[in-house]
Amino acid sequence: MKITASKLIRWSGLSAVAAGIIFAGIQPIHPPDIIASVTTNAFIIITSFKAIMSLFGIFGIAGLYARQVEETGWMGLAGYLLLTIFYAVQMCYSFAEPTILPLLVPVAPTFVTSVMQMASQSPTDMNLGAFATVFSFLPILYLLGLLLFGIAMFRARILSRWAAGLLALSGPIAVVLSLLGHPLDRLAAVPMGIALAWLGYALLSERQEPVSEPVLGKVSPELSQTGAD
Repeated sequence: MKITASKLIRWSGLSAVAAGIIFAGIQPIHPPDIIASVTTNAFIIITSFKAIMSLFGIFGIAGLYARQVEETGWMGLAGYLLLTIFYAVQMCYSFAEPTILPLLVPVAPTFVTSVMQMASQSPTDMNLGAFATVFSFLPILYLLGLLLFGIAMFRARILSRWAAGLLALSGPIAVVLSLLGHPLDRLAAVPMGIALAWLGYALLSERQEPVSEPVLGKVSPELSQTGAD
């Protein structure tokens, strides 16, 4: 199969679908953010899927942006960059959760407890320094990225406008649900996950116009006659 830029962009929609499904699916069943959960199989599996989701999200967002790069303008670029940074940072944290935190439970329980408190947006028992500072920027990246990227795609009119509108609204919905406290705020992942999977499916299933390619060795009769004259 010949690999082309258009095919890569289309198939990046599959990454967006996977990222959206994982994000919407794991948040409602996420284990409690307490130290007792860290060594359980459920915590390790769920947080591993979070890291995979972030990787799929990076590729999926890149494909969505590449398909509409000219139509979305500066707003699309800003939203794309914010969401890419969000997924990149989230992937680092999500990778540490199943691979490092379980090993630290017996030797540094206060640190692990503080990380769990940070995740639930509660006061921490110890100062986590830059670790907590960088993590505190994730909600801002998430909110602004979804809002700008969603609005840009809605205005571009390339993919589903309903899905783009839902993606844009996912940020404000997350802010509203955050007022309900943790862990109810995890439900904010559902509309965002649905919107991302919807956009990914729209990109993957998008029909491409056939492009005629010139056949070497054949010259049109008009050009031949013109050359003869």
